[in-house]
Amino acid sequence: MLSVNKTAQPADLDVYAAISHPVRRQLLDMLRDKEQSVKELSEPFDMSRPAISQHLRILLDVGLVSEQRNGRERHYQLHSEGLMEVQRWLATYQRFWQDRLGALGNFLEEKRD
Repeated sequence: MLSVNKTAQPADLDVYAAISHPVRRQLLDMLRDKEQSVKELSEPFDMSRPAISQHLRILLDVGLVSEQRNGRERHYQLHSEGLMEVQRWLATYQRFWQDRLGALGNFLEEKRD
């Protein structure tokens, strides 16, 4: 079973706060390949289905997943477009580290010579 932290979070989260919780990141990973029910999503976790539903509600509220109801079952599907904001933000740091590592490489080359 996967480890669990408390789910309590304010309802007005943004995408960064939503993905800050490890359970929610694991849920997104699980939805990467196919839509799944709450039952399927809760199986690997040592937590109740209502707790998983709370995490899914947060992901739903920020637009990272959608929900489709089939009778009593709810199926969730990933909407990764919502992560583009995070990708754009991280890209600025990727350029930063590429520049830093390039400078380090140049420094080491000069030291070697």
